[in-house]
Amino acid sequence: MILSIFISILIMALFLYSKLLPHKDRLDGRYKSAYQFCEKIFRPIFNLLQQIAKPVQVGQGLAVDTSQLFLLTILLFILIFT
Repeated sequence: MILSIFISILIMALFLYSKLLPHKDRLDGRYKSAYQFCEKIFRPIFNLLQQIAKPVQVGQGLAVDTSQLFLLTILLFILIFT
């Protein structure tokens, strides 16, 4: 039960992190510190996953970083099977 709650919180944090990533320079103090906390958690994971999950070209000069999708998939599987 506690693991399920923790994984759910990580999924929500991942969603917010991905939404705030393009706007990180304009965040206010409290939100910036929360964003930086999430970045300390997710950035090393993304760096590792980027070696496995390469960006996918979806258009001319446009690629999607699949490491976030890969992490979301892993977290969802953990949530389902706990």
